[in-house]
Amino acid sequence: MRLDVPAIRRGCPNSEVKSFRHLCGAELDHFRNMAATEGVLTVACTQQAAQFSDEAGERPDAIGFVNIRETAGWSRDGAHAGAKMAALLASASIPAPDYPLVTLSSEGVILIYGRNEAAIEAGRLLADHLDVTVMLKQLDDTVPPVATVFPIVKGTIRSAKGHFGAFELVIDDYAPPRPSSRDRFVLDPPRSGVTSRCDIVLDLSGGPPLFPAHDLRDGYLRADAKDPAAVLRAVLTARDLVGSFDKPKYVEVAPALCAHSRSKRTGCHRCLDLCPTGAITPVGDHVAIDPNICAGCGQCAAACPTSAASYALPPADTQLHKLRAMLLAYREAGGADAVLLFHDSPHGTPLIDALARHGDGLPANVLPFAVNELTQVGLEAIVGAFAYGVSAVRFLLRGKPRHDVTGLTQTIAMAEAILGGLGFAGRRLATIETDDPDALGAHLTDIGTLAAVPTPATFKTVGKRRDLLRFALSELHRLAPQPVDVIALPQGAPVGAISVETDGCTLCLSCVSACPTGALRDDPERPVLKFIEDACVQCGLCQSTCPEKVISLKPQIDFRAARAPAVVIKEEEPALCVRCGTPFGVKSTIERIAAKLEGRHWMYPAGDKRIEALRMCADCRVVVMSEQQFDPFKGVPERTPPRTTDDYLRERNGKD
Repeated sequence: MRLDVPAIRRGCPNSEVKSFRHLCGAELDHFRNMAATEGVLTVACTQQAAQFSDEAGERPDAIGFVNIRETAGWSRDGAHAGAKMAALLASASIPAPDYPLVTLSSEGVILIYGRNEAAIEAGRLLADHLDVTVMLKQLDDTVPPVATVFPIVKGTIRSAKGHFGAFELVIDDYAPPRPSSRDRFVLDPPRSGVTSRCDIVLDLSGGPPLFPAHDLRDGYLRADAKDPAAVLRAVLTARDLVGSFDKPKYVEVAPALCAHSRSKRTGCHRCLDLCPTGAITPVGDHVAIDPNICAGCGQCAAACPTSAASYALPPADTQLHKLRAMLLAYREAGGADAVLLFHDSPHGTPLIDALARHGDGLPANVLPFAVNELTQVGLEAIVGAFAYGVSAVRFLLRGKPRHDVTGLTQTIAMAEAILGGLGFAGRRLATIETDDPDALGAHLTDIGTLAAVPTPATFKTVGKRRDLLRFALSELHRLAPQPVDVIALPQGAPVGAISVETDGCTLCLSCVSACPTGALRDDPERPVLKFIEDACVQCGLCQSTCPEKVISLKPQIDFRAARAPAVVIKEEEPALCVRCGTPFGVKSTIERIAAKLEGRHWMYPAGDKRIEALRMCADCRVVVMSEQQFDPFKGVPERTPPRTTDDYLRERNGKD
């Protein structure tokens, strides 16, 4: 392939760029010399990565690798892909921080759940490697084995929970066979509600999966018993699941930032709605994520409005730094009309490789950007990419996704509303749902030319997703073709305002107490309700807490909000204590209560001075009640005492 070294040098001005024809062979000594020097070394070859790592000596961790062959050079446009190569190299130079790990352990206890001889045969294949139990839904036509190598029982799984190394199953119609079984199994009386625990589950039953998004549940293997090849693959996978295994702890949760609930009122539940595996559960006012179950789809972190949930593979700011380096290098190297292609490694990388080897390859202006999961991409990444100068963004999905991608769909809808409102015409965002490399190539070729911002932003910031989004939005607004001030957003957006029916608001300030971000505020000196739109995350806690039900959410983005002061929604005169003059409440509310009670309640006869106690602060009210020997029960109408069991018994005995 052709290497446009001058373009690469323009895109990577702070790096020493060298090119070779046979670095892994005749020119290997050049690599050894460079690997022995200090500094970060990036090799634009992934095919021979193992060889280069071996030759790196004591510094294998200082060597990075990036593929510019299948992603750039092997293309019909390969001769013009120098700017893309520079972009890929620049992005790869941004280091990703380490992420925490979760250790899962298995002692090899496996339950094989099936309906016929296929499950027993799978048990025979695994008996020498794992602690096997086979459970069949029916044992009517099954011939008992001559020797019991592993237990074979009857039962139906009612429910399942847990994770690899700690599954817990509830079984109905559980019945072990009697050892005296001859030509058929003779079973003990069945029992229901039996609990069974195991490390691995191999499901050959053909029924519905035991878990949501079952492909993402480690340790739960599922195959069609009618497909011997699929069963064999599952058996071989299960055989190796003994010991301790590390998996990333994909998401960290900061409970103090979570806006899930307050005072038993539910507010934000975005993550709960989107989690495909059920790893997220409410815990008091916040949510908890079980790292043993979490499969790392990242939808919770992408949707979290407060950044309480943060993704670690990589963090949102690192991802934005990689995008920045890629797009700025592409422009410096002379690239134009950049299209950003988000893809994952298990599906997207092989598809791109196939397109490069057997088709026209990626167009020169399509920049592939690999992520762990496409659903981890948040609004801040899309907005930031357009601020950095992309003309379009595409997401390469499987023809049949492994899990629900509603979170990504919602993110795209919000981004489309923002881009459309700012004057970015054309189809700027879309998903490509295919397993066919030719279909991928055709879609990318048909995108056409879309105008990007004339002078891309260069900002670089760190922090949580919300901070990144706020800054990226302000930069995109500054560079937009039509920089309007307010854009309406779809329901569920993480930014917006509230609408309050002020006539019905009593200034009880329950909403202020419930607001987790301080968007709603009061004033200790006066009865007033204030609102700061820049702090609102549309969690809905104010709406669910308001006793008068006069608050509604208004998802939108107001680009002036970041600089706007607190807005007064409602303000009233304070109620002043008639005895000491201290403000203690809302004047209209106190007068309304007094008017409702005077002459209509036995404690407050018309014209009685007792009513003045309602117009006093709490301290004065106590003093006056004590001085006047205020008896709250004086004048209470006598009531007939409640009838008791003894009354009924006396009446009955009297009649007898």
